[in-house]
Amino acid sequence: MRWTFRFALPVGPVIIILCYFLYIKNDQLWSQYNARAYAWASLQNTFRGSKLDSPPLAVGTVQDKVVIMARTESEDADWVAKDLPDWQHAIYTVDATTNDTLTTPQNKGHEAMAYLTYIIDHYYALPTTLAFIHAHRDGFFDAWHTDTPLHSNVEALRTLRLPFVQENGYVNLRCNWNPGCKKKHRTNKHITAEVWDEIFGKASQGLLAQAQTNHDGNDTAVKIKDDVPKEVGTGCCAQFAVSRQQVLARPKSDYELFRNWILETKKSDAKSGRVMEFLWHVIFGMSAV
Repeated sequence: MRWTFRFALPVGPVIIILCYFLYIKNDQLWSQYNARAYAWASLQNTFRGSKLDSPPLAVGTVQDKVVIMARTESEDADWVAKDLPDWQHAIYTVDATTNDTLTTPQNKGHEAMAYLTYIIDHYYALPTTLAFIHAHRDGFFDAWHTDTPLHSNVEALRTLRLPFVQENGYVNLRCNWNPGCKKKHRTNKHITAEVWDEIFGKASQGLLAQAQTNHDGNDTAVKIKDDVPKEVGTGCCAQFAVSRQQVLARPKSDYELFRNWILETKKSDAKSGRVMEFLWHVIFGMSAV
């Protein structure tokens, strides 16, 4: 017993100091995962015996809002119909091996291929609100980028303020700036001048001009495709909601151009998807940062 005490006396402070430095070093990681809120919500669920992600159903009818997502055959997306019964849903199986499910022209660009395919196929019959999300329902590691205490997409959509989506046009479902929107993230290797021109060079310039005006605060006419922003930043990770009117602010041909870029680029599935992740807000009329 005495030997144990003597051993613990000098080792204890070392362990405390080590833990402190690990905490400081990983502070950005804790922030990114919103770990504190997740831990607290999990403890509440454990002791209360109820789920925190069960607020009342969102206001609206099944006719005027839709959930769009990409999934693989190994991912279970049945939770959408069960937990979001007042939402239409368009679930694309990107690696489908049968013909009895929605699928995409190619399994490339991560979720972007499904998002764009839905817009193109339903351009003339869009619901009022469109929510683009991932296939995971919740989970600390799978859905860490979902901005709710338990990283729950169910809670995110049940508490989504639909009037704000209509007012703003585009809403990122992640409010946390880390990663993607912090100063050090805004100059990234994904959105180069070449990529910008490939994607927007032949597209209509209306919403890009709007985005430039929002950013610069002036109405000076500019040749947008040559005016590549020095910084592009947005909260990760390609989960957002848009209004029908904001989608229709671009012609259908623009979305076809964006999808063709994914199909034709030499960039990989992951890299082409990452490019689109940094550009959804620009596509829908927001400023580059």
